[in-house]
Amino acid sequence: MILLARHGETDYNAPPRRIQGQRDVPLNDRGREQARALAEEAAAHPIETLWSSHLSRAKETAAIVGEVLGLEAREDPRLAEANWGDWQGRPADDIGRDAAELWERWKDSLPQWRFPGGESLQEHMDRTWAALDDIAAEGKVALVVCHGGTIRCALARHEPGGIAALGLRQVPNGALIPLP
Repeated sequence: MILLARHGETDYNAPPRRIQGQRDVPLNDRGREQARALAEEAAAHPIETLWSSHLSRAKETAAIVGEVLGLEAREDPRLAEANWGDWQGRPADDIGRDAAELWERWKDSLPQWRFPGGESLQEHMDRTWAALDDIAAEGKVALVVCHGGTIRCALARHEPGGIAALGLRQVPNGALIPLP
């Protein structure tokens, strides 16, 4: 069994929202509170192994959870958020205004969509699924601390309509989600 968790909040998640992608943005104070709440929720599950993206917001969340669970997180860069390329670091509202047509195409969530200067949704899904397959092969109850886009990619594998059916489903910071 694999449980997925989104990292706690960063300043980029707070209004005005900026695109983090693979930028290494740390948790803010609210994000640390969310990580502590996540740790308490996770403690109700028989978690045997803890995994994390290599990005600091996920690593710090996993470290806070790991203290409560008595586990040290193992990092896997395949669990990182999508590489949003040229959009990383920019306010989402600015992208929606300055690149309106591309932004609307992104909202369709088609696997072949590629962020300008970044990776495609299919590439993000492929690396996410490969990492989760390796984690599942260990046969242990695992908690994977990662990112909203990575969680959508993981869930897309179990969704009949794939990633497009999930659309831009928001995954709250600090959320714990069982993988079907």
